[in-house]
Amino acid sequence: MADIVTNHKARRDYHILETFEAGIVLHGTEVKSLRAGKGQIADAFARVEKDEVWLYNAHIDEYSHGNLQNHQPKAPRKLLLHKSEIRKLFGLAAVKGNALVPLAFYWKNGKVKVALAVGKGKQQFDKREDLKQRESARELKRATMQRFKGK
Repeated sequence: MADIVTNHKARRDYHILETFEAGIVLHGTEVKSLRAGKGQIADAFARVEKDEVWLYNAHIDEYSHGNLQNHQPKAPRKLLLHKSEIRKLFGLAAVKGNALVPLAFYWKNGKVKVALAVGKGKQQFDKREDLKQRESARELKRATMQRFKGK
C-alpha cells in the first residue's frame, strides 16, 4: 500500500476516532497526475450531503500533457462508500467538534483509494502535549543508545 499523497496535518490537528477506506471518482487526467505524485490534501475535508460523501479542497494538479478536457484542480470529488458507512459517517460527523478529514490517497489493486478519518479537533495544549511526549520518547531512545555505545 504505497501512499500517493499524505495529509500530515490531520494527525497533528485531530484526534483520529475512526478510519474508513473509500473509493474516489476521478477523471483520466486526474489519475495520470496522481501517478506523477502531483497532489495535495493538507487542507481537504469531506462532507455528507444527500446520502453522498464529497471531498473538498483536495488539490490535484492539472496534467502537464493534458488538452482542453483537463480537469479542475480543486473540484469537489465524490467518495464511494457503502450506504451503511455513509450513515455511520453522517452520525459521527454530526457531533460538534468532529470533522471528516482525508489521511492519504493510495493505490489498491490499480485504483485510487482514500483513507478517510473521523477526527475530533485538538486544542493547542493537546498539540503541545503530543510534542512533549515525542520529545521525551526521543530523549529516552537517545539515552539508551548512549548506554549501549558506552559498553
